[in-house]
Amino acid sequence: MPMMTSPLDAKYYADDAISLTAEVLENVRIAQDTYRLRVACPEIAQLACPGQFVMLRLSQFNDPLIGRPLALYDTYLDKSQSPLGLDVVYLIAGKLTRRLAQIQPGQFVEIWGPLGNGFLPAPVEHLVMVAGGIGQTPFLALAKEYLGAKRYGSPPRELTASRKITFCYGARHADLLAGVEDFESLGIHVRIATEDGSRGHQGRVTDLLQEILVEEDPHTKRIVCCGPEPMMKAVAQVAESRDVPCQVSLETPMACGIGICFTCVAKVHTQNGQWDYKRTCVEGPVFDARDIQW
Repeated sequence: MPMMTSPLDAKYYADDAISLTAEVLENVRIAQDTYRLRVACPEIAQLACPGQFVMLRLSQFNDPLIGRPLALYDTYLDKSQSPLGLDVVYLIAGKLTRRLAQIQPGQFVEIWGPLGNGFLPAPVEHLVMVAGGIGQTPFLALAKEYLGAKRYGSPPRELTASRKITFCYGARHADLLAGVEDFESLGIHVRIATEDGSRGHQGRVTDLLQEILVEEDPHTKRIVCCGPEPMMKAVAQVAESRDVPCQVSLETPMACGIGICFTCVAKVHTQNGQWDYKRTCVEGPVFDARDIQW
């Protein structure tokens, strides 16, 4: 097993982040109110790892003035397999994302990153990825890494491929499911849940997780989770009840992304049994689910 690096290591702070103006290459709708944006930024793409994010701002607008955090969806490569840029997926939810959806190829955005700690590259037999809403965005790159199909970071991270990967994805209805084909094309096991039953299991994504955890020895599994906080809390409770390790990628709103504004803090249990505030942007966004005070 490779030596694990602490998420609090100084390399996760924003000192090494790169800030640049990037050309938009694609901005395509992939689900209801959901778009995939591709930007040319090889300097950032070469460093980015699954679970990290970038901050993006529209330089031609002063409102909103601050950027928005967007998780790495994937990098795209040239013929020699060198990263040329990255893809992010976003949901129209406010002023910036509404304006971002109007951006055309050839226009430019301001971007800085990669930021955050990302998922630690710990080997596991069966990786179970659980997403709700727009929470699938950190998992495409992670799935490719655990399949051994792609490597990320500089130098590229070393990771033993998993025997099995399952992706559980929940949404209110089928039109909100974004990028499902991207996951299915990898050959991993994809399970869908919708609240209205318009696709897959009618119910919550935690129903699917419960089924998976009883199928095989739970000690061969690890869960990674991202989505609305109530869903992540429920997944964390299921994982703890089954004694399965679980990491959560928090979607805490951010203002700066570099650890100076303290607007993205989360309550985290400490070793002395108390709790403290940790900044999601530099000490996260990925945390052990047992450490979060939900």
